[in-house]
Amino acid sequence: MADRFLAHLPIGEPPIPFAGGIAGWEIFPFTGDLQIKTIEPAVVPEPPRNGEQSTDDCFVCRDPHGPAVWSDDRWILRHTGGPTAIPAVVLLCPRGHHDFDDLPADLGAELFPLMQRVERAILAVGGVARVHIAKIGDGARHLHWWFMGRPEGLLQLRGSCLDLWDDILPKQPEDQWRAVLREIAEALAADGGTVH
Repeated sequence: MADRFLAHLPIGEPPIPFAGGIAGWEIFPFTGDLQIKTIEPAVVPEPPRNGEQSTDDCFVCRDPHGPAVWSDDRWILRHTGGPTAIPAVVLLCPRGHHDFDDLPADLGAELFPLMQRVERAILAVGGVARVHIAKIGDGARHLHWWFMGRPEGLLQLRGSCLDLWDDILPKQPEDQWRAVLREIAEALAADGGTVH
C-alpha cells in the first residue's frame, strides 16, 4: 500500500529539488549550493518509536518532572533540556501514556482550551510575535505538542523554518531562558496547576 506514495520518488539517488520548494522561500535559513541527501529505501515495518512498546522506554513516563515547567493532575508542560535561541520552546503532554489517536475524550475536551492557555502564556512574556504549534510524533508514542515562540520583528524567522532557526542560532543565556520558562509557568498557574 505504501508503494503508491514511493513510486514517484528517486529512491537510491539524490532528488532534483522542486523548483517552487522551500529552498527558494525568503524564510529558508540557508544560502548557497546545498546538497540534497540521497533518498534511502523505505523501511517497513518501521522501527518502534520511543514509548511504543512500553511505558518503561517512554521519555515522558520515565521522568515526568525532570524537565517540567508547569503541571496539573492531567497535563505537564516540559522544556527541551536547555536554553533555546528563540524565546520559548515547550512541549505539552498528557500525564497518561496516550498518543493523539487514543487520547481519551475527556482529555481531548481539555486539550484545545489548554493549548490556548499555553499560547497566551508564551505571548504574555513579551517580545513574542507568534506561537507556532506542532504535533510531529515520529520520535515518541507519548503525545507531545510543540509550542515555539517567534521573536517579534524577526520576520526572517516566520513560518515553517522556525525550529531550524532555533537549532542554528546562538542560544539565549540560561538565566534568561529559565526566567522566561518561569513567566510562562506562572501565567499558566494563574488558572490552576503547579509551577516547577
